[in-house]
Amino acid sequence: METGFLSPMPDFLEEEKIRCGQVRLVAGVDEVGRGPLAGPVTAAAVILEPSHVPVGLNDSKKLNATTRERLFDEIVAVAEVSVAHASVAEIDDLNILYASHLAMERAVSGLTHLPDHALIDGNMVPKALICPATALVKGDGRSLSIASASIVAKVTRDRIMVDLAQQFPGYGWEKNAGYPTPSHKEALMALGVTPHHRRSFKPVHNML
Repeated sequence: METGFLSPMPDFLEEEKIRCGQVRLVAGVDEVGRGPLAGPVTAAAVILEPSHVPVGLNDSKKLNATTRERLFDEIVAVAEVSVAHASVAEIDDLNILYASHLAMERAVSGLTHLPDHALIDGNMVPKALICPATALVKGDGRSLSIASASIVAKVTRDRIMVDLAQQFPGYGWEKNAGYPTPSHKEALMALGVTPHHRRSFKPVHNML
């Protein structure tokens, strides 16, 4: 269900605060997949052209799947987009916070043009970003650039989990995207741990 009409929609105010002098290219950066028991954490970096902004951009969590898919295609068609991941092994090795930061660092580094500044969703700026950055709490509901990144990251990761669900049926990843739903936990108990499960996460760790 879409609930964006209940709260202010994201806009370009944060980008406009930063754009001055030599600062022209501002990238929005967001990640998805911190909570799941399985699959990578995925980040996206998006540089929007202010004159070509898809209509209806919002925090991906406030959009239904059909709208996210449509906006994904529109964003990719008009913006500069980079997507990157941190693997399950990296999540288990680094912990989920630093793996999320690694994915965001990779996404920014993958942009064709180096941004002059990045807006990061959350309250921390990854240490190894290749450009100056500002952390923006609840940025996916405030900044159009971050909202775009949240949509791209969400759609990309959901597609990955649908593909993995075909390789490892029974866990419901095509529906739960690896999150710890009751049915996913039940399948984990019945079918066991796959190579795509995060062994550092308590429900999985306790089974090993």
